[in-house]
Amino acid sequence: MFGLGIQELLIILVIALVLFGPGKLPQIGSGLGKAIRDFKKGLSGDAAEGDSQAGDGAKKDSSKELPR
Repeated sequence: MFGLGIQELLIILVIALVLFGPGKLPQIGSGLGKAIRDFKKGLSGDAAEGDSQAGDGAKKDSSKELPR
């Protein structure tokens, strides 16, 4: 996991406990998890949305006739 061992993860956890306190850690963890989920959803949604819009635009443009 990113080259971090158990000792390094425990040190990070202790530092986070000292900085934020035990009451804030669940809120920070849930907020971080939600942000990661939204980011992944946004990446997958934008890619699929962009492909479908490009396909729709190409279909619409080809059906239009140019004015003379």
